[in-house]
Amino acid sequence: MPFLSPKAKSFAIAVTGGHAALFGYLTWTGHEQFYREVLMPLGRTFIPDGEMGHNLMVKACHYGLVPRCSYHSKRLKTEFCGMELNSPLGLAAGFDKNAEAIRGIYRIGFSFAEIGSVTPLPQEGNPKPRVFRLVEDRAIINRYGFPNVGHAAALKNITDSRQYKTGPLGVNLGANKNSPDVVADYVEGVRAFSDVADFFVINVSSPNTPGLRVHQQRDKLETLLEAVLKERDSLPKRVPVLLKIAPDLSLQDKQSIAEVALAKKLDGLIISNTTTTRPDTLTGPHQTEQGGLSGEPLRELALETLQAMYRLTQGKILIVGLGGISTGADAYERIRSGASVVQIYTSFSQDGPPVVRRIERELDELLQRDGLACVQEAVGIDNTSTPSLAEKKIPQTFLAK
Repeated sequence: MPFLSPKAKSFAIAVTGGHAALFGYLTWTGHEQFYREVLMPLGRTFIPDGEMGHNLMVKACHYGLVPRCSYHSKRLKTEFCGMELNSPLGLAAGFDKNAEAIRGIYRIGFSFAEIGSVTPLPQEGNPKPRVFRLVEDRAIINRYGFPNVGHAAALKNITDSRQYKTGPLGVNLGANKNSPDVVADYVEGVRAFSDVADFFVINVSSPNTPGLRVHQQRDKLETLLEAVLKERDSLPKRVPVLLKIAPDLSLQDKQSIAEVALAKKLDGLIISNTTTTRPDTLTGPHQTEQGGLSGEPLRELALETLQAMYRLTQGKILIVGLGGISTGADAYERIRSGASVVQIYTSFSQDGPPVVRRIERELDELLQRDGLACVQEAVGIDNTSTPSLAEKKIPQTFLAK
């Protein structure tokens, strides 16, 4: 600044330094409006490649360079597969594919998390580009195809990050693209991660691995779950097994999955994965890209699938709600429809870490408004197959005073 006087230079330096300090403060403290209206849009502008932006977020979490954004309320305390949670909000699989971000995920305030999908052998996934932001639609289309470092490296990452884990950690299992034995891949995953996983997710609903979704059909699903559960039951530690299903299922498919899940005494269902459908409301330039659509356009389809599965399983199987959840009202609707807990991913990538605190705060306010003492009192109360409060056997621990 050679043309400025010494006083002007000092003033310019002070102003610039002040703005930088404010920027850093708002970033580190997780200011909701700043992230939503300034930081995240700036990131999308300067890093237009969706996968690169994703990888940078994973790196920030890896080094703990993320704000603490948890919200605490006794009303939000709940239970998931016998494990106590500070809130019903978790991070879905797909963000931390290789268990590299565990430190930051729990620092942000997620009550539980899911890594993966992981396959026995490392694989590159589908050709790039494979991630497309639909900013106008608050959505993402991805066709990743399970890129990951494989079981051995992911296991090491989990082991090395154990000191940062403050809640349940699930491992989402997938099959290698060219696997000669898909069932064996899932069985191998159960065996490999049984000592470190708090729950397993059998992912046969990704639309980005050819032939994978056929394993949601009754005969193939029965064969797969029988082998997975047999392996699980042979191990010293009994790890809950959940099944992640697609939203693009026929009524017959849903009925079959419900019957198999009940017969096999599955620990839970995650509803739902991404959709291959494209609603007419999409306006983003990438709307015709192939892959799975997630975010707000998935909300209604995922909700309808959850409601149907809760009725078909008669409320007897735990459900994790996922797909298009970006507000406390979305989470509350999913819980009232039958979900015991919920997960997010796309809204986290769009609004940043503060979305965790906002969803939890809004959910707490809705529970308080409706006179409910805890999350478990709300599970399924809008669905026709709702067990009574007595049948739910809600522990006194979770009843707010």
